[in-house]
Amino acid sequence: MKLNTNSNIYTIIYACVVVVIVAFLLAFVSSALKAPSEANERIDQQKQILASLNLKPEKAQVESQYKQVVVADPIVDTLGNVVSESGGFKVKRKDIGKPQLPVYVCQINGETKYVLPMVGKGLWGTIWGYLALNDDCETVYGAYFSHESETAGLGALIAEADFQSEFKGKKIHDAEGNYLSVVKFGSKQEHPEVQCDGISGATLTTNGVNAMISDYLKMYKNFLNKKKQNL
Repeated sequence: MKLNTNSNIYTIIYACVVVVIVAFLLAFVSSALKAPSEANERIDQQKQILASLNLKPEKAQVESQYKQVVVADPIVDTLGNVVSESGGFKVKRKDIGKPQLPVYVCQINGETKYVLPMVGKGLWGTIWGYLALNDDCETVYGAYFSHESETAGLGALIAEADFQSEFKGKKIHDAEGNYLSVVKFGSKQEHPEVQCDGISGATLTTNGVNAMISDYLKMYKNFLNKKKQNL
């Protein structure tokens, strides 16, 4: 029987067939791209962690260098207890905080470094960073920050080396109990040992970075104190 191509039934059948084919193709493409996409995300995260340690390998060497440098990725809680000996790398950015705080234990030239991930809120969206500490658990070895959608030339400058390099050598707190902070660009630093200049014209992003650092250093405080007691 010849099908009437002008009938409603033909139109419905044709539309259903097209929808099924398109759905199949989309599912196939999504499945095919899933592995490369996950690999790119993994390498990018590893690259950012290495950047906080002042290491900037080419993309092809990121994974191998990460494996050489990062010797453990435990998860701790705000009391400083290790709740898992590994798995910190798998904690999603949005989930970093109470009660799961990843720590990346690293070895650089025979010295132990601790990389602390953190996430916060900028002017337009999410900001995040990694703060690397020396084995004294007090001195900043390096820092890396990035953003989701901050303003180019202003808040987006938190991802630039000029801003990140300010943190090297700073203390996470001083004898008076002041925590590492980011102050308004050009303002007088009352506590230079723990203060870094913010970005000119990006007050809200600067405030976001400052709040993020303060919040997470307080969450990691007990873990770092326990490490110092064992020195």
